[in-house]
Amino acid sequence: QVQLVESGGGLVQAGGSLKLSCAASGSTFSIDDMGWYRQAPAKQRELVASIRRGGSPFYTDSVKGRFTISRDNVKDAVSLQMNNLKPEDTAVYYCNARRFASGQIYWGRGTQVTVSS
Repeated sequence: QVQLVESGGGLVQAGGSLKLSCAASGSTFSIDDMGWYRQAPAKQRELVASIRRGGSPFYTDSVKGRFTISRDNVKDAVSLQMNNLKPEDTAVYYCNARRFASGQIYWGRGTQVTVSS
């Protein structure tokens, strides 16, 4: 099992910045992909950004140029630097980890990000 714990959410004005962090613990060996999803009220959960071990990051179009994902393979951690935040970025952000071979997927409990206009 893998446990994921997020931190760094909060309330910020439009144009501001926040950094989300996620630490993995437990059986963290061979985690292939780590990333961030978000879910706004009455909307489906969507992938925001992800990064594979040794690979290039992926960003959904709406955050390109504003968000940066980074991964520390030694510490089994992933972070999301969010700049120029917009009200439409308001959501609960979830950390995610996946093992491709086994299909195992793990989720954090989520952290609220609220951007005021």
